[in-house]
Amino acid sequence: MKTRARRGVVALSAIAIGAATLTVTGGAAAPQQRLSPEELLQQMTLEEKVGQLFVTYAYGRTADTAHPENMAEFGVDTPAQVVQKYHLGGIIHFAWTDSLYDPKQIAELSNGLQNAAVSSGAKVPLLISTDQEQGQVTRIPEPATQFPGNMALGAGRSVDDAGRAAAITGQELRAMGLNQNFAPSGDVNVNPANPVIGVRSFSSDPALAAQLTAAQVRGYEDSAPPGETVSAAVKHFPGHGDTNQDSHSSLPVIEHDRQQWEQLDAPPFREAIAAGADMVMSAHIVVPKLDDSGEPSTLSPGVLTGMLRGELGYRGVIITDSLQMDGVREKHPDAEIPVLALKAGADMLLMPFNVQVAIDGVLGAVRTGQLSEQRIDESVARILALKSARGVLDNPFVDVSKVDQVVGSPEHLAAAQEITDRTTTLLRNDGMLPLEPPGTMFVTGAGDKATAALAERIRVRGPQASALVTGLQPTPEQINQAAEEAKRHDVTVVLTNAAWSATNATQLDLVRALQQTGKPVVAVAVRDPYDAAYVDLPAWVATYSDKAVAMESLAKVLFGEITPVGKLPVPVPDPNQPGVDKYPFGHGLGWSGS
Repeated sequence: MKTRARRGVVALSAIAIGAATLTVTGGAAAPQQRLSPEELLQQMTLEEKVGQLFVTYAYGRTADTAHPENMAEFGVDTPAQVVQKYHLGGIIHFAWTDSLYDPKQIAELSNGLQNAAVSSGAKVPLLISTDQEQGQVTRIPEPATQFPGNMALGAGRSVDDAGRAAAITGQELRAMGLNQNFAPSGDVNVNPANPVIGVRSFSSDPALAAQLTAAQVRGYEDSAPPGETVSAAVKHFPGHGDTNQDSHSSLPVIEHDRQQWEQLDAPPFREAIAAGADMVMSAHIVVPKLDDSGEPSTLSPGVLTGMLRGELGYRGVIITDSLQMDGVREKHPDAEIPVLALKAGADMLLMPFNVQVAIDGVLGAVRTGQLSEQRIDESVARILALKSARGVLDNPFVDVSKVDQVVGSPEHLAAAQEITDRTTTLLRNDGMLPLEPPGTMFVTGAGDKATAALAERIRVRGPQASALVTGLQPTPEQINQAAEEAKRHDVTVVLTNAAWSATNATQLDLVRALQQTGKPVVAVAVRDPYDAAYVDLPAWVATYSDKAVAMESLAKVLFGEITPVGKLPVPVPDPNQPGVDKYPFGHGLGWSGS
């Protein structure tokens, strides 16, 4: 906790807002008043304070873009008007809100939103966020620097690489005007059937997951001066790793007892808190052996106040996961959910189903005495302190003219490739790899971008290569077409993506059909490594990612340009022998076979 005190995230320090007027390209003038977080809080109305508790999205490429979805959902035309109407504490960006097109556009949108915030209401700048976990959950694509994601970093086993990946991601986000990243996932993926975490987790090993979670917190928050870094939000407390249900569409129940939680789930959160995490996100899960309320953790005082605040000593900002998810909306009306979350100990309320209903619910709870205004003040104080510590109050704007110097810079791209090269894992090799460059190669399987990227990287190395996308659920016709095409090539590489799940099981039929052609086949799990247990082939590789940067590392391994050094960060169970691992934790072959 010394790190947090040093940063001033707990105490309402006297860091001034608007130390100087700053005009930037595509931006606006910073506020000129010098107010500490404490002074800001004292001058805010109840409505302004309640607005600070909420984070939601708005539709449009610029702050002044009139978008019909804004009128339908919020009753106003533009993103700037959404910010001003609700006095929002934060905005979150998605591709589906038409917010993420290219780095300069994102930076200009960010500046426009900040201008709306500081020119109205309490004049408090926004937290602007997204989910740039990397890997499977990546909101901003190229030219932003891409990484293969957490499980790949777990395979690399490098604290330095995990921290560097976070630092690069954070610096690029801040250059685009985003000062908050909902990452990393601190969940320990001990359940191979987990449909919502999987490769978003660093590992099934609590110690490894804890080390890399803490490394990323430091990378996001400590790699540069506060005005150039982003807040990390570690998720999903108290731990979403051991479930076979998705909290987006149901309310998962995790049966860990106290000892299991202490040993399996708690370590990453403990280490993240020790590293000074600005924010922790709650999970919409029920943990009956830890909390007998029957409520999802997001709405449970026993979990948020008792465990996170009390037992782990966390003093930063607690934010809910999206309040639109079915896991939290199962038991209560939308007007009550934010009130219950605040009573449980949450500070910020992410993406309520109806923002006006949610805000009115909180205001009504204060006016009727269900919530005290002092309780609201406690959360707003934490939010303002976080904004102060990250330099958001001091200067929320970015220089759009400098975005291209940071986002996707040659230095960042080179670092990402080096890091990714240390994550590719060779699970099985019966003498097939590395390949002698064949005359022709065929790439097929899941992922149109991945298959195309790999084929292109094969071609630059000499062999002719063609690609055929068969998708997550290949049909018999697609499987037959791929098998016939494989017969006409010297070597086939097939990419699988969560083929272990019942939904995607026809991918395994594709692999078997390719195997039956008698031609050499290399199989590559480009998401969870669990696919490798289902079909025995001479060569299985795990990349944990289908990003182009991972396909480049895969090509290097296929042709022996680098030695595969990744080690499994999770065990791969044998589906035919319960309790037995086909490939154990830590397994990974080099060219020597060990």
